Amino acid sequence: MALIRKINQGLLLLVILTFCLVLYNKFHNVSLHEEESAEEPDSPATPSAVRAMKQSRAAAGDLIPIIICAVEDRMGGTIATINSINSNTNANIFFYIITLRDSLLHISKWIENTKLKDIKYKVLEFNPAVLEGKVRPDAARPELLQPLNFVRYFIPYLIRDHEKVIYLDDDVIIQGDIRDLYDTDLDPGHAAAFSTDCDLTSTHEMVRSMGMQTTYMGHLDYRKPTIRGLGINPTTCSFNVGAFVANVTEWKRQRITKQLEKWLVSNVEENLYSSALAEGVVTPPMLIVFHNKHSLLNPLWHIRHLGWSPDDRYSEHFLSEAKLLHWNGRFKPWDYPTAHMELWERWYLPDPTGRFRLVRPNN
Repeated sequence: MALIRKINQGLLLLVILTFCLVLYNKFHNVSLHEEESAEEPDSPATPSAVRAMKQSRAAAGDLIPIIICAVEDRMGGTIATINSINSNTNANIFFYIITLRDSLLHISKWIENTKLKDIKYKVLEFNPAVLEGKVRPDAARPELLQPLNFVRYFIPYLIRDHEKVIYLDDDVIIQGDIRDLYDTDLDPGHAAAFSTDCDLTSTHEMVRSMGMQTTYMGHLDYRKPTIRGLGINPTTCSFNVGAFVANVTEWKRQRITKQLEKWLVSNVEENLYSSALAEGVVTPPMLIVFHNKHSLLNPLWHIRHLGWSPDDRYSEHFLSEAKLLHWNGRFKPWDYPTAHMELWERWYLPDPTGRFRLVRPNN
């Protein structure tokens, strides 16, 4: 009898485990990824990548792939960005949403319980271990060292089936048809296209009045021999890395990720740039690696600096012509105070879980 009782207990335990596994797969639909190349570092996407697709996937060539991150305490930004893209195009969009383990279910529930439930998307877990020993602690603006800020370095490991991809920060709103941005031509040998910080003459006075950095001198420490040895003129116009189009094949061919990681490690060893300069340590390695090796976006596809001041600095007419608005800076549109709040809030969808709330005067 004792033996039978143990067998029954074992069978019961097996049934419970099987039931839990079925439930897990139902909500997570785990997808495994193979290593891309023995010469490349470990993939930043964890072996189990959560996938939620509401429609059957079309051929890769028919899709416009977009990478965007979902940080837990600013996830409303991700949702607003996705909604603005989806609402302003008829193109076949596929969203790669990158987040950390604790936020996998949150972002999926937000999408599944709002008007976004019919979008095509995949949620991938980013593995922060790929940054170990490569990021120098910085007390000036620790939020800029958030692991997901470095996702843009690892595009080939997140997008394996596409020749071309769009990367967007979570504090942008798309007012144009995203297909036009995707159709940006990249010159031969260029792995990405960015907007330079000197491309709109109409904003130069505003930029100078706010003390914003628009040159390499504002991002790199030219007192360091390593920086001076690059031979880059310190007055060269910088570019913003919060919205860009990338050629994945060229990125892999030039081993861009390896180069970016090298400059991260160099900063750990020599403190070549810091969050006290401009907008953190993510931008400087990209300025170095892509110097004179990037194509240009249409200036209207990256109207930025909306988050540098809580005051409205742009005219309504100017912003109405913009295709992409970027609240880069400290004053984010989900916080308060913030500038041009109404342009962002029209695309925001409330969190059905109640975990994310906008910061507003009447809260």
